[in-house]
Amino acid sequence: MNEKDINLFSEFLPVSTEAWEAQIRADLKGADYEKKLIWKTDDGIQIKPYYRKEDLIGLEGLTTKIPHGSAASNNLAAGNSWLIRQDIQVENVSIANKKAIDLISKGVTSIGFKFSQNFIRNDQSISDLLCKIDLESIEINFLLDGDHLVFAQDLVLFLSSQKIDKQKFKGSIALDPLGFYARKGKFIINESADLLQVKLLSEVLTDFPTIHSIAVNGCNFTNAGASAVQELAFSLAIGAEYFDKLTDLGVSFADLSPRIRFNLGIAGNYFMELAKHRSVRLLWARLMSAYGESLKIDSDSIVRLSEIFIHSETALWNKTLYDPHINILRTQTEAMSAILGGADSLTILPFRISSSTPDEFTERIARNQQLLLQYEAHFDKVADPAAGSYYIETLTNEIVEKAWDLFLKIQDLDGYLAALKNGFIQEQLREISSKRLDSVSSRLDKVLGINKFPDPLDHLSFEFIDQTSEAFGLSDREPENETIKPKRRSQSLESMRYATDRFSISNKRPAVFLLAVGDPILSAARAQFSAEFFGVVGYEIIHSDLFSSLDVGLTAALEAQPSVVVLCSSDSEYEEMAPVAYSILKNKSIFVVAGAPDCAEKLKQMGIKQFINKKSNLGSTLAKFNRKLGINKIDHEA
Repeated sequence: MNEKDINLFSEFLPVSTEAWEAQIRADLKGADYEKKLIWKTDDGIQIKPYYRKEDLIGLEGLTTKIPHGSAASNNLAAGNSWLIRQDIQVENVSIANKKAIDLISKGVTSIGFKFSQNFIRNDQSISDLLCKIDLESIEINFLLDGDHLVFAQDLVLFLSSQKIDKQKFKGSIALDPLGFYARKGKFIINESADLLQVKLLSEVLTDFPTIHSIAVNGCNFTNAGASAVQELAFSLAIGAEYFDKLTDLGVSFADLSPRIRFNLGIAGNYFMELAKHRSVRLLWARLMSAYGESLKIDSDSIVRLSEIFIHSETALWNKTLYDPHINILRTQTEAMSAILGGADSLTILPFRISSSTPDEFTERIARNQQLLLQYEAHFDKVADPAAGSYYIETLTNEIVEKAWDLFLKIQDLDGYLAALKNGFIQEQLREISSKRLDSVSSRLDKVLGINKFPDPLDHLSFEFIDQTSEAFGLSDREPENETIKPKRRSQSLESMRYATDRFSISNKRPAVFLLAVGDPILSAARAQFSAEFFGVVGYEIIHSDLFSSLDVGLTAALEAQPSVVVLCSSDSEYEEMAPVAYSILKNKSIFVVAGAPDCAEKLKQMGIKQFINKKSNLGSTLAKFNRKLGINKIDHEA
């Protein structure tokens, strides 16, 4: 900035917060400041309309307290490089190996090999699977349904035979019996045996310090509809539970933290997710400090133990079955928030993940989304770029404090497992997830392609298994307590729309005729509203220009033979028009009035029962129309 620019800016006097507030209140003209301008999150965090430097008073040094990076990743000085991860389903080791080599050649730096329970492994499996992969530069993760100990022993023998540098091989063979219990309602064997497996696994991997053997799967809660605060509080409680249980089994405190990998889900609130990823490091550092004080561990060791590895994955919760290409936009902003928040590795789920097995095309798109952020947007060049932002720093602190308070409540209930068994965690989760699901149904939360601007030509005729119905659900035996079930926020509305599509394979698709007449402005606005309203459930929308008269519109409606006719006009015209239209259409179509006119009660007395307006609950109202038309809801929830 040159001297002239400096002089130019000096002409503008600083404006105090008091002056800003006075002007805002003047512009509000008596309206409630809190209701108009303060947004409250599901966790009760109040988001102000603007933030200034004084909002950071008392938060000085917050950023410098964030222990960036982990023992297995880059530190603050090295920038913000993260690992680009894609997972491979292993059914044949040779095919999986070839796919891994191909993905690496296309920019992937972290591979996840997912083994099903039915996979039969032999002595050559590991060597064949890892053949020709540079194991000192590519992170390798093994996701197993069982047999972790034997697999880890074989892996250690293989890596030793290949003379792999034990400090350079990075990856995970992570067990999470506490997460398994939450999802399945039972342990694999029992609590003691499962925790002993975690201890023994860590011992097998002793010589390989950068292989994570303990997973804290916060993503389970994200996919069940948890808020950012809940995901962090529950994750922290799981971490503390592992520390308490495993140290009781004789595992060294200092050996535990480097073995833990946090697997976080990424939901759709951009700044909230960014702050969440920053917050988890502060929360873990606070927990380590608390343990350190009680165990009298030196401060340097505490700093080292506070370094955690965060793997982030775009959440199923936020993905839609219909209009799936919008998922690319969702995953892109989700990836940005996780990266800017300091994730060490990242998986972007393919955009059709809600309805189909990933294929080469959808995997390529997901991979390239990260490559664009790294090589063209240069997100890897600056660590913690949000540092110093008045809003994000304040939000980070708010999340930390609220998550810590919830964590302490769980500890007061004797820890995570006890809180899960007595239903506290499930109740906390249900309260938030229900509120978030209702927000979609009532359209307070806009989901593009679902309850806002649905594509009327997007129909599904194929059978599919919703990802939330698969292995995440209940076990084959009765669970000991209520399980944590994954959901998608749009699943209820999409289930009704899918039912319409299935119904329309062997029946005529329900059609909605928009009878726009009278006031040209109000009739057009209400016709547009009605088209979007019924488009949510997949009905055919029959549009028309403004009819010159009610008689002309009724004639056109009778010719179209629709399932539903919506009268779209002004409130003042409904009192006269609606009874006439209803008398002609009542035995031929479901008659609906768009709006909430003052004469509604009078019209109801004449037999007109159906009204749609901005206060109508989208989900429950459309469910009634589906039932009237003989369309049964298809439910894909676990």
